[in-house]
Amino acid sequence: MKIRFLSGNENKLKEVYNILEPIGIEVISVREKIEELQTQDVDKLVRDKLSKAFSIIGRPLFVEHTGLYLAGMNGFPAGLTQIFWDHLEADKFTKLVHGIGDTSVVAKTVLGYCNGRRIYTFSGEIKGTVPKKPAGSREFQWDCVFVPDGYNQTFAEMGEGKNEISMRRKALDAFSNHLRSEANDK
Repeated sequence: MKIRFLSGNENKLKEVYNILEPIGIEVISVREKIEELQTQDVDKLVRDKLSKAFSIIGRPLFVEHTGLYLAGMNGFPAGLTQIFWDHLEADKFTKLVHGIGDTSVVAKTVLGYCNGRRIYTFSGEIKGTVPKKPAGSREFQWDCVFVPDGYNQTFAEMGEGKNEISMRRKALDAFSNHLRSEANDK
């Protein structure tokens, strides 16, 4: 089975390939630039991005958005995580979160899929905390500042092991189950 995935983020593409290809889903990368809606409402953001992508590509595809929901900031930045991160980066981010006093955070992925007839969304989330200092590679944005509950390493320190427990994994598992069901219905 083949499916198109719109993303310009190499790290995200790599994770998606590593999660879906072993279960028989070939990911075809689409590198079209889509102007993302700037909103905290991630479902609205994903649906808008998917509609724009489908109007350009005209074939079944999926998009996703992953964000952080900080407990000490009433769930902010959510859909604005990239903008937030771009302005703060790792060191300022950890100082800000620790300055607020509540280091708990939820990482959530919302994935949107359009089969040409209908839009479906799937999500996955994982709870965690922000460490006092970033740890591991800073290559993949906030992976260096997210420690999942029950673990003592950041996603960045976990390497490929992150793919077994991540919010993206959970959303992709739900999505792949849907794709199999759709294929069986044909």
